[in-house]
Amino acid sequence: MKRAAIAAAALALALTGCSAADPEPTADGTVSQDTFLTTHGLAAMDAVEIIDHLDRQKVTERPTDLIASVRADELLLSSDDQEVVVDLPDNQTYVSVAPYITSTHDCFYHSLTTCLGELDNEDIQVTITDEATGEVLIDEQTTTFDNGFVGFWLPDDATGTIEITHQGRTGVTEFSTTEDGATCVTDLRLT
Repeated sequence: MKRAAIAAAALALALTGCSAADPEPTADGTVSQDTFLTTHGLAAMDAVEIIDHLDRQKVTERPTDLIASVRADELLLSSDDQEVVVDLPDNQTYVSVAPYITSTHDCFYHSLTTCLGELDNEDIQVTITDEATGEVLIDEQTTTFDNGFVGFWLPDDATGTIEITHQGRTGVTEFSTTEDGATCVTDLRLT
């Protein structure tokens, strides 16, 4: 039911224009994962490579015929009436963060092809800490992607805080990589 709703939403969001030919369906009307990935220029990529490729892509080069939604344990790809699921690596979840100063949007599952954050191509300092162990999972200077997000592979079943500093402003928010945790963090305001 949930996947059918997502596919319907993806169809509604898809824009017309130049697009790849529709994948050939199998006898039961579905399309193979390999065929789907090849059609969308993602052949021979695993979930990590697909996510990295799509999240780092220039906004002007994003595919308009593909919706890519990051879930806690899978990557859901849909186009027109076709959908495939690519499993994420065991014990890891991708969390994408869009720090902001003045504007943001509500988001739970990060969309690699439609989400846009306010601070694109900006240098930031990121510290991600696991609250249960006190372990610093990420501590690095990085640059937000063209879409205004920056993503990190974090261990499953972790909860803690994300702290980002940019041009003298700092913000902190919570994260969770539990099964019902968000993969899209858009509530980190820099003040």
